[in-house]
Amino acid sequence: MKLRYTTRGRAALTTVTIATGLVLTVAGCGGGGDDDKSSDTGSSSTPSAKDDGGGDKQESQAPSAASALAEVKGENGLTLVVTSAQRDAGGFVTVEGTVTNNTGAAWVAANWRGDEKELVKNGASIAGANLVDQVGKKRYLVLRDTSGRCLCTQFTGGVNEGDTAQWFAQFPAPPEGTTSVDFQVGSMPPATIELSDGE
Repeated sequence: MKLRYTTRGRAALTTVTIATGLVLTVAGCGGGGDDDKSSDTGSSSTPSAKDDGGGDKQESQAPSAASALAEVKGENGLTLVVTSAQRDAGGFVTVEGTVTNNTGAAWVAANWRGDEKELVKNGASIAGANLVDQVGKKRYLVLRDTSGRCLCTQFTGGVNEGDTAQWFAQFPAPPEGTTSVDFQVGSMPPATIELSDGE
């Protein structure tokens, strides 16, 4: 009899111990989980705020890159996009954009380099581009270094069919009062663009 009661007592004690252990474990996990959640929430809110900030930056950059100041089509399937025309502190304007080749063949920017003998050294480039200030009745050519090299993109090897290439060109800055100019290169139609001030 004593053995039976002892066995039952041990079984009951073991069951109570396991049950108590489980309750404490669950309570511990639950409490720790809440603490973790609150600390996770605090810590995750900080990174998410950073992420949101980064996301905002990406969103603010993406529209500026995606939004075009002007887009013109010509030359058998070429599309020229101007994405930025910014005045710089040095007294010049940097114009940037893309050109997409949908001509059905590889495209070499031979007629974009201009007709001047000095510009022949630039090869396939956007050296022949110009800005026209309609109000001031003045044309601005791409800046060049002392050896006649343009401060602009050279399309080395051309642009393959279906590809898009980025380009830039730097010009003398029109007067401060001039807020828009016409950008023109090769036989592409002129594109009216707004000038923005550098940061």
